[in-house]
Amino acid sequence: MLEFSGGSQPPFSRLPSDGAGGAAQGTGRGRDAAGAPASGGTRVTGEEPPWLQRFVALRPPLLPAVVLAAAAVALILGVVRVLARGHALFPDGSAGWSFAVLTGCVVAHLVATGRERWWGGTGSAPALTLAILLLCGWVPALLVSLAVVVLVGAARRHRWRQAFVHGAIDILGVGAGALTLALFGVRPSVEEPWEPETWTLSAVPEIILVAGAYLFVTRALQWFTVAPHATGLPSALRTGLVRQGLVGVALLGIAPLIAVVAVHKPLLLPLFAVPLIALDATLRIARARAEEQLRDPLTGLPNRLWLLERTWSALDEAERKGTRAALVLIDLDRFRSVNDTLGHLAGDRLLLQIAERLRAALPRGAEAARLGGDEFAVLLPAADSTTSAKRIARGLVSALSSPLDLDGLTLVLEASAGVAVFPDHAREAEGLLRRADVAMYEAKRDRTAVEVYEATRDGNTPDRLGLLADLRRALDAGEVELHYQPKVGFDGTVSGLEALVRWVHPERGRVPPDEFIAIAETSGLMPRLTEYVLETALAQVATWRSCGLMVPVAVNVSPRDVHSPGFAGAVAARLARHGVPPGALQLEITEHVLLEDPQQAADTLAGLTGHGVKMSLDDFGTGYSSLVHLRRLPVSELKIDRSFVARLAVDTEDAEIVRCTVDLAHSLGLLVVAEGVEDDETWERLRDLGCDAVQGWLVAAAMPPGETTAWLRAREAPSRALPPARTP
Repeated sequence: MLEFSGGSQPPFSRLPSDGAGGAAQGTGRGRDAAGAPASGGTRVTGEEPPWLQRFVALRPPLLPAVVLAAAAVALILGVVRVLARGHALFPDGSAGWSFAVLTGCVVAHLVATGRERWWGGTGSAPALTLAILLLCGWVPALLVSLAVVVLVGAARRHRWRQAFVHGAIDILGVGAGALTLALFGVRPSVEEPWEPETWTLSAVPEIILVAGAYLFVTRALQWFTVAPHATGLPSALRTGLVRQGLVGVALLGIAPLIAVVAVHKPLLLPLFAVPLIALDATLRIARARAEEQLRDPLTGLPNRLWLLERTWSALDEAERKGTRAALVLIDLDRFRSVNDTLGHLAGDRLLLQIAERLRAALPRGAEAARLGGDEFAVLLPAADSTTSAKRIARGLVSALSSPLDLDGLTLVLEASAGVAVFPDHAREAEGLLRRADVAMYEAKRDRTAVEVYEATRDGNTPDRLGLLADLRRALDAGEVELHYQPKVGFDGTVSGLEALVRWVHPERGRVPPDEFIAIAETSGLMPRLTEYVLETALAQVATWRSCGLMVPVAVNVSPRDVHSPGFAGAVAARLARHGVPPGALQLEITEHVLLEDPQQAADTLAGLTGHGVKMSLDDFGTGYSSLVHLRRLPVSELKIDRSFVARLAVDTEDAEIVRCTVDLAHSLGLLVVAEGVEDDETWERLRDLGCDAVQGWLVAAAMPPGETTAWLRAREAPSRALPPARTP
């Protein structure tokens, strides 16, 4: 007999919408050393082949009707056959009344339990049903089953449809057990029961097979008839099978004992209510623990394990239909400061509010999970396009970024999101999660709120990881070169050189600087690369100065370098070691240095300028608040980005931007250098606009040290031709 409870969904199928429960979980991020989840092409939570997932996800549309029809036919034929042979439908006397009392206890227990899922693995009703089946045949067993279904259904009037389906499934399961008995020549009835005294060792496999047939048919029909379509989760299936195995063991252990007591001491049958109810409680606890493994105890949302397996199912479904699926990874910005300021309890309460908002903002079909700490994920099983997935991600970020109330204190926690789309960015769940993680960190770093994964910005692909190892070896071996590109005034004087990194890979050939610099920035190798460039550039400056070439050299440094403690002191120490005056070195920075830790950046820049090192603001105009940052950065030079210079001669808007930038910089006492000058017309326009110097192929391409020395020698006394510096 089946349990008839208040729902019709298999285990964990309603995890996304369940309420919170359990104690607070810590806010640790649960990430690997690289800051991203483990990647790989195999399923870390299960290695079921795709055909198995497709099989367990089948939901034949007419199967419930077929089950109902088959059960009705079987019930009618069975009852008619029993009555035609003059057999009783149910035992009478003390045995019959004792079975009725025990059935009533089971019904009362099922009604009082009030569980919300049918796939709980109840053991009381199946054990009672199997005992009657073994002793008196399948018609009395069916009557007990139907009695439970009717009585429990009467207590839950709004579940009659499930009552009929579950009753029909149990009829077929009992029929399967009866057929198994018939194969061994055993056909028990009320008048001719299968007496336990006749059982021998040969009856053991018969009882095992009967219980197995009953359990297999009922549970299989439950899964394929009642379960929703999108719940073919391997872990849920495995957990369900384990619980049903426990039910099977209980059936084998208790059902024969019930049959023995029914023959010899029927008045003691109601006492079996205690072990049967205890069996149900054990299975319920096992199910609750299994659910805890897939649920975040603080927010009640599914966890990383559930997300990965649900993503596998969604990807298989999308592949069959030829559609897209997407994964959105969301991380709260500066949430750590909330924990540090208000405490972890306040942080947990905020996370509960965030989880509720995320649930409310989910589009139809989307499913949310908490991965740990302040990181959440949203699965979009059906994404029309990358653009639509990004639009949904922006909506989720917007919903999470509105003000929150905590005991009268209004807090605003901004969020960053990364989007990865199947099959464009990955074809497996772990890969999709990792790529969404990469995109999320790009959004967090660039303050763009939402980013879609781009392979060119991912330093963790196998090819780029190999390139990273090669770059590390090249730095150790001194195989990375510096080329130098001049900055020239409009009177032809050289105002400085910019050191540019060049790397010729022994197998790949010339590697674009943007590619390997991006790898260094995302891998933690950037400080090592900066040290190498500074050391090499300062050694070259010392060589030139010893030859009478007093031209300053500019070196690019990343925001990570500026945020490193002790960076200013390390630069000063290198200058002293090479005997180079601070004025001969210029460090080029971007306004992004102020985005992550403004105070640390300001302290480092003040230390550098205090040592006499000049600062240049590179890529001006490409940030989000350049004018504000310009007032906070101690720079003496401003470089206009090549994106504005390239169309200067043909685009009036770009020309106006350059004019305003030059006027602004001069009003602040800064020199202005234009990058990417490649033709005479652009040169003339920049001179007319008042630019101080230019840099680009029109003047000279980046050259190795030997060619740069020859190029400088071709100019007369470059150091004496430098234009006077403007004073702020």
